[in-house]
Amino acid sequence: MFDVHSHFVPRRVLEWLELNQARVPMTLDERVPGKDPFLTVNGKWSFELKRTFFDPAAYLAEQSDAGITHTLVSPIPQLFLYDFPADITTAASELYNGELADWVQSNGERLSGLGTIPLNAPEQAAQTLRAALDLGLKGVIIGPGHQGIPLSDERFRPVWEAADDAGAIVFIHPLLNDDPRIQRLMMPNLIGVPWETTICALDLILGGVLDKYPNVKVLLAHGGGFLPYQVGRLTQGYSVWPAIRNAIQAPPAEYLRRMWYDSVLWDERSLDYLQSVVGVERVLPGSDYPFDLRVWPPMLTNEDAVRSFLNI
Repeated sequence: MFDVHSHFVPRRVLEWLELNQARVPMTLDERVPGKDPFLTVNGKWSFELKRTFFDPAAYLAEQSDAGITHTLVSPIPQLFLYDFPADITTAASELYNGELADWVQSNGERLSGLGTIPLNAPEQAAQTLRAALDLGLKGVIIGPGHQGIPLSDERFRPVWEAADDAGAIVFIHPLLNDDPRIQRLMMPNLIGVPWETTICALDLILGGVLDKYPNVKVLLAHGGGFLPYQVGRLTQGYSVWPAIRNAIQAPPAEYLRRMWYDSVLWDERSLDYLQSVVGVERVLPGSDYPFDLRVWPPMLTNEDAVRSFLNI
């Protein structure tokens, strides 16, 4: 069994955080008796730092126990650090990528990896992406934009060019939505996270990114958010509004079939629908392990599709 959506934090990255608290505020505190401490970065990115996040042996043991034989492992979104000066984000990215690459290389039969890049400095991000590929990583995981600027913006052209040149994976992983209407009862995660993916994915389509950079393997988290469910509305808009037809080269449904999607949906009916819309070969097993909101183990196998996607 494969898993294309999983996260890990190398110990040296945690040590780097401790050493740089003056510039990257972080806290580690016990909130619930009997649970692991919660790591909070910059006062807002908080999660339970389970041992499986940073202990390689514990991580691989749980993978084996779940029957997973190969995992595409990614950095955690809480450590993208896009809100900090570019030198901090770059330093963290380079350390994170190097540590992940070393771990992947030493477990090549069981692991592939993605890096992180300083999206807040696109020229540097392109260099960091190329360096990550040189280390043997398969591509990068990125957020859905930066400071409200979508990924189709011209400033991100260096990143897309670098990824396209290499045929790299770009895993779009949403960050928490800060809409004031949903700042309660975990709504930023429950509905805000898939909403961010929806906005980003449609921007990639209407902004021409998929046309300009056809070699990039765009992977969308959490089943593509709400976008696949609204393919009919997109198609109708394309048929009645010339501005939409003039912006893209094909009907929206075709673009949905050019991207890849993980299976983190928790509902077999939703998974079946996604596969019917985008094609079985475009839906890959994922878990979002080891976060609390995970599908463990993944809901499907689809081994041939994963091998093709990862080129292994």
